[in-house]
Amino acid sequence: MQYDLTDLRLFAAIAEEANLTRGAARAHLAASSASHRLAKLEESLGVALFERHARGLRPTRAGEALLGHARQVFAQLEQMHADLSPFARGVRAQVSLYANTNAINCFLPDDLGEFLRAAPHIRVTMKEMTSPEILRCVTSGEAEIGVVAGTVPADALIAHPYRRDRIVLVTPPCHPMSARARVRISEVLDQPFVMLHAGSAFHTGLMNYVAETGGRLDVRIEVRSFEAVLRMAGAGVGLGLVPRSAAERFGRQRPFAIVDVDEPWASRDLSIVVRRNASLSAHAQSLVDALLASQPDHMPDAKRREEKNCKHSPY
Repeated sequence: MQYDLTDLRLFAAIAEEANLTRGAARAHLAASSASHRLAKLEESLGVALFERHARGLRPTRAGEALLGHARQVFAQLEQMHADLSPFARGVRAQVSLYANTNAINCFLPDDLGEFLRAAPHIRVTMKEMTSPEILRCVTSGEAEIGVVAGTVPADALIAHPYRRDRIVLVTPPCHPMSARARVRISEVLDQPFVMLHAGSAFHTGLMNYVAETGGRLDVRIEVRSFEAVLRMAGAGVGLGLVPRSAAERFGRQRPFAIVDVDEPWASRDLSIVVRRNASLSAHAQSLVDALLASQPDHMPDAKRREEKNCKHSPY
């Protein structure tokens, strides 16, 4: 069966407006034409898509199902347009960069901004993932470049030092833990936490690690950014776990205490990883070079990092 995009857009507009006339206007159709198209769509599907009620039209269960699929189709079309539009503007180079939450929020914005200003013809496809997921994607060739936390096996990947960071506990200034220099995570499992939202690589990694040790974080509230975690924690909503770089970047105007987390996984040595036995495209190599040029001078030697073969960070 073939679907007409005009019919799907009309159907979605009517569903969202709960009114045929307003939906038709949104779809730039006359009401009579819209009514005819809707009737033909229902006939071809063999189901009723709307039912009348006091406030207008309401999708049936079949209509709700179609509406969900229609929205997915529109989203995919928008993504297709976004992916193709750079070619119309003369942008030809594509580089895939997968990174964890820490890198995306704290380091890559400035570094990518500087790189892309100097290379406007390059388009970067970036995805946020956990470090293990990134390692798999770079190893398989799905991603050209990855930014991960911790050291990586040296057999398939080359790791270049990028940034050094550390997970810290954030508390209100008056909290009993605020005077501590460091804390074990087991000491605060009875406290409520403010966390970055579920689905983020940072959230997934932390929750998995704590679960592996037999504990569980009592998550009181989830928010969409490290800055929100800091503000909530400073206000006493709950304790927060964030990278130190985020606390320093976003927390200058909010009073809170920072306590080091005394756990092996709290170390956040970020590395740029690429496949060992694969040649990068010239554009990908230029991005790697730019990211490496931005690193602080005190980062450890890349070869020493590369030769290590210990367990990488879960995020």
